[in-house]
Amino acid sequence: MSKAILIDTTKCIGCRACQVACKSWNELQGGKATFSETWSNPRFLSSNQYNRIIFREISRPEGKVEWHFISRRCMHCNDPACASACPVGALTKLPTGPVVYDDGKCIGCRYCMMACPFQIPKFEWGSAVPLIRKCTFCADRQAIGLAPSCVTTCPTGTLLFGERPALLQEAHRRIGSEPKRYYPQVYGEKIGGGTSNLYLTAISFEELGLNHRGFRTDLGDMPQGIYGREWMSKVPYVAVAVGGLAVGLHYLQKRRAEIHAQERQED
Repeated sequence: MSKAILIDTTKCIGCRACQVACKSWNELQGGKATFSETWSNPRFLSSNQYNRIIFREISRPEGKVEWHFISRRCMHCNDPACASACPVGALTKLPTGPVVYDDGKCIGCRYCMMACPFQIPKFEWGSAVPLIRKCTFCADRQAIGLAPSCVTTCPTGTLLFGERPALLQEAHRRIGSEPKRYYPQVYGEKIGGGTSNLYLTAISFEELGLNHRGFRTDLGDMPQGIYGREWMSKVPYVAVAVGGLAVGLHYLQKRRAEIHAQERQED
């Protein structure tokens, strides 16, 4: 059965232990980072940064200031647009939940970057042999019965790993038992066809102002992979059409040259 992570942002303290654990397990290089205007560090996800905690400061009319911390990572969609758009099958959705990447198949077309509605896959722009990089949902750890490294490191229980149906049940239980604490929606339950990363928040994502950071609220419940398959299914026909047109133009030009040569001989 498909695994998932329930991310209860009301418990997150912004310690970034998950960021450190992710870098450690995936052997990602550390580097000098720059704080953003919201104190998030680093400023963006990259080929060397699979997980990032977004800091959101919200001022209330009564003068109260609220801090919200949200983990930004690959959503591991149930029907991923990146996988459906990849022409060589370099990205695959595993039955256990992770969307994994095979760099041996990748041709560097970057269609996955354009297809992903959450802007997750990143290109190794500084590498001589660039590849696509993103969160792997610790598929290698899951394969040997371990939870993702970020989950095992979180000191506050913000991250809960388990079977997706059970986590959804738990998420709705929390919403029902503490309606004043939680916004009454589980982000990732249905949006975009559903994802393996599920979020509980204290306020809506519109109010958090995270739409431009990849937490889309305009996708509806339609699986995103359907769009990639629709377009990629037309590729063979386009290729045949273009090839046929090229062959036709070649013979047309060849015939015109023969006629021109024949006319010159007659003159």
